[in-house]
Amino acid sequence: MPDSSFTDSPQVRLISLPGIMLVAANLIPLLGVVAWGWSTFDVVVLYWFENVIIGVLNILKMLVSSPDAGQMNLEQRLRDRVEARGGGASPEQVEAAERLVAGVGENQGKLGCFHHASKLFFIPFFTVHYGLFTTVHGMFVFAMLGKDESFFGPGGPFDALPGMVEKVFSEGGGLAALALLVSHLVSFVFNFLIKGEFRRVTTPQLMFAPYGRVVVLHIAILGGAFAIQALGSPIFLLVILVVGKIGIDLGLHFRSHRKMQQGRAS
Repeated sequence: MPDSSFTDSPQVRLISLPGIMLVAANLIPLLGVVAWGWSTFDVVVLYWFENVIIGVLNILKMLVSSPDAGQMNLEQRLRDRVEARGGGASPEQVEAAERLVAGVGENQGKLGCFHHASKLFFIPFFTVHYGLFTTVHGMFVFAMLGKDESFFGPGGPFDALPGMVEKVFSEGGGLAALALLVSHLVSFVFNFLIKGEFRRVTTPQLMFAPYGRVVVLHIAILGGAFAIQALGSPIFLLVILVVGKIGIDLGLHFRSHRKMQQGRAS
């Protein structure tokens, strides 16, 4: 097989509809800070709610995902691993990798049935694990930045989630929250469905996909938020926080979809 089969891969365009929608949705918090007098808490709690949106849509992605071995660039991934271990792939190693890929293709039907059956485990597990992770994260945000302990009830952490989500909308963040929802829905339809990402990713990969974005983005956001609140929440620093979030979000967005379109989910 020619070496070009290992190197050809689709690229994510720098300017795309999901990227434009992402920026547009994130400009509403910027308007909130400049024109509507939003506080540090208002901004950060909105970004926390975005994690809820991401989790719900990730469950939808797990339901829809139907990987196709022919679109997952398995040959490149196997060759990369061989080269990483031995400093170069011998003809025998390349041939063995190609036989393995061929075997996957021949058993596509059986593997597809197994993949869909695995969703019965992975989707409930992700729902509970990510739900708990997001709820505890939200409690931390509300308690430390909002000085609001009313969500810590005796019924367990999940009982706090509906009240926290409701507060996002009651505090004037409804328009911004809906904009973020639309932005992520556009990305789901455009990238995951139309551009065929659902054919290049497995349910186990999707189960871990949201955590990298949440951890990287929110460490930066929370670190900045605590510093800004300690300084009295000056508008110019809040603007820097929102603009910085847009930049990080765009970088993570393009990185994630570039890998997904190459069949290497992050």
